[in-house]
Parts: sequence; C-alpha cells; structure tokens
Amino acid sequence: MEHGSYTDQSKSTFSLVDEDHTFANAVRFTLNQDPRVSFCGYSIPHPSDNRVNIRVQTTGDPSREVLKDACQDLMLMCQHVRSTFDKAVSDFKISKARKNNEDMDVE
Repeated sequence: MEHGSYTDQSKSTFSLVDEDHTFANAVRFTLNQDPRVSFCGYSIPHPSDNRVNIRVQTTGDPSREVLKDACQDLMLMCQHVRSTFDKAVSDFKISKARKNNEDMDVE
C-alpha cells in the first residue's frame, strides 16, 4: 500500500505486508545507491506486526518508479550472487571428483 501525496509523487511511504528487516534493509541499501533518491529509510511499526514501512523521497522522479527500479536491481544482484555461488559449488565438486580420481589412480 502506498501512502503519499497525489500532487507530489516524489515522496511516498510504502507499507509492505509479510516483510521484515531482511528485505527492507536490502531495499533501503539499493535505494540509497540511486542518485535520484534524496532520502530513504524504513521502520517496523511493531515487532509482532509482520509489516515494514519504506519511506522514499526523490529529487523529482516518481517514488513508485524509483522503488520499482530498486527492487529490480536487487533481484538482479540476488541472481548474480546465486549464479556465482552455484558455479563455485560446481567447480568445487568437479575439482573434488578429479582429486578422488587421481587418488584412485595412485593406488
């Protein structure tokens, strides 16, 4: 849910249900990397409430678009980390298999 002004779309607070510090802090970090963002922060209204409020203020662009771009950037970062991790695991398994084969050849 978005809370903001209809006349000034550069400032909004987004309330996201079923999210916590993990997602909110990652989005906040990504938003703060964007030069269009003049302020970004988040709060959790109550520890037992599974909801975060993310405040975005931009230099003029619609805050909704900037938040959407940040989420897409975060998704790309996560995909990169996942593919890098998967490749490292695969390389490790291959090198371990080669080592095991070399050890069997020595015997």
